[in-house]
Amino acid sequence: MVPTSGRMDLLDRCLDALTRQTLPASAYEVIIVDDEPNHNTLHLVAGWRARTLERGPRLVYLPNSNRHGPAAARNLGWRSAQGAIIAFTDEDAVPAASWLAQGLDAFDDDVDVLCGRLDMRVPARFASAGHAPPAAEAETLSIANCFCRRSLLERLEGFDERFEQATHCDADLHFRLLALDARIVHAPDALVLLPMQPAPWGASLGRTRAAVFDALLYKKHPQLYRERVAASPPWDYYLASITLLAWLAGLLAGNTVLALVAGLLWLALTARLCLQRLRGAAHSASQVADVVVTSALIPPLAVFWRLAGAIRYRVRFT
Repeated sequence: MVPTSGRMDLLDRCLDALTRQTLPASAYEVIIVDDEPNHNTLHLVAGWRARTLERGPRLVYLPNSNRHGPAAARNLGWRSAQGAIIAFTDEDAVPAASWLAQGLDAFDDDVDVLCGRLDMRVPARFASAGHAPPAAEAETLSIANCFCRRSLLERLEGFDERFEQATHCDADLHFRLLALDARIVHAPDALVLLPMQPAPWGASLGRTRAAVFDALLYKKHPQLYRERVAASPPWDYYLASITLLAWLAGLLAGNTVLALVAGLLWLALTARLCLQRLRGAAHSASQVADVVVTSALIPPLAVFWRLAGAIRYRVRFT
């Protein structure tokens, strides 16, 4: 099952990999849920269906005309599937040819969920620019490479469609599975490549909005959130935001002492965050400039979205 949102080149690459699986074509189907329905995606899927009509798996195109987001798209996909085991991946992923076969071979009768291996690769031309792949964690669950029993998804009533971010959606499902004592196993031979692309300038600012859904995740799973996501609130972000406001207040009030003290403290906190983000890799001048500018803006934006999430979901969350 593959959710897509208009990235035609990535979906084309993913479908190429899914139609070349070593598993017999009659043993699986590929469901594409279009979260931004358009004729281009429909025609792309139709083209693959025509090319693989005799030798490929059944290809199903589903336009998502209801609530949008990764959770809603996944729910539409698995509920439309015919199989008892649902394999999830993403449009920007490239499943290995043996992905489905290896996953199903490791999916014993007593297994509820199987997590394959995600190989997050950085193209060689970007490696020298400081783009490092995120470290894989054995204790996490990523729907980009996940096999799950349909009966279990029905029991859970699927994914929580309030989560608009894939990462939070994955964490919520994982925490609910842990609460059910579901048996989750890992199969490193079920491999999915996830080529990483360089983020556009200032992209880290947009990611601060994800803090809204941190509040929802904390409301649903407070203990697991503190154990597995964040042991404590980001007090340094709060302090940086307070000193920034104090500096602005000092300037407006003409209080030179307050403005000087608050300004120096804010600069020190911002420099500390900047150095933390730059540590351990080579960076181009553009990337350094990106980090410097965004390090000044990330703390107040993150605090704003955390407070917005606390209000939106009515939870004491800092």
